[in-house]
Amino acid sequence: MKKDSLRELYIDELRDLYNAETQLVKALPKMAKASTNEQLSEGFEEHLRQTTEHVSRLEQIFERLGEKASGKKCLGMEGLVKEGADTMKEDYPEEIMDAAIIGAAQRVEHYEIAAYGTAKAFAELLGEDEDVSLLEQTLQEEKETDEKLTELAQEINQSARGEEGEEEEENEEVESGHMATASGRNSKSKRVA
Repeated sequence: MKKDSLRELYIDELRDLYNAETQLVKALPKMAKASTNEQLSEGFEEHLRQTTEHVSRLEQIFERLGEKASGKKCLGMEGLVKEGADTMKEDYPEEIMDAAIIGAAQRVEHYEIAAYGTAKAFAELLGEDEDVSLLEQTLQEEKETDEKLTELAQEINQSARGEEGEEEEENEEVESGHMATASGRNSKSKRVA
């Protein structure tokens, strides 16, 4: 069936978002459980509460538009969620796993920010002022979540780097010890000769 109106595109966008959010309702508890940093885990639990509100707001919009609240398979979110799940199966040390989870979560947030921005722009063009308000509220929450993740990433990434930094220092000490021993041997062998 040919779709030839901005309203139909807008509804498709809302269905895509609805499916994306319902996928996240299932994924966020797994991300919270896999996180070893307490602030990160609590952040995912908080965002789960927000995400259920996002679903509720979308349901309000569907009801107001006289449409059934249903999702259209969001392949973008499906891919991001799968990628995050695959990351959580890796055998990283705790701090590095937390850094990897933040990276996956921020990709999700950026996707949502783009999608909610698009839906809001369509709602504005269609004169759906109540929808604009609800979509703007969710958009701001997604942006705030991204900012919180960025703040946590600065601390967690530094902690993850700390482990590597310590290993690098140990390797450098070992290497310089070998060099000193080797140069010591060279100087002795020169003296003997």
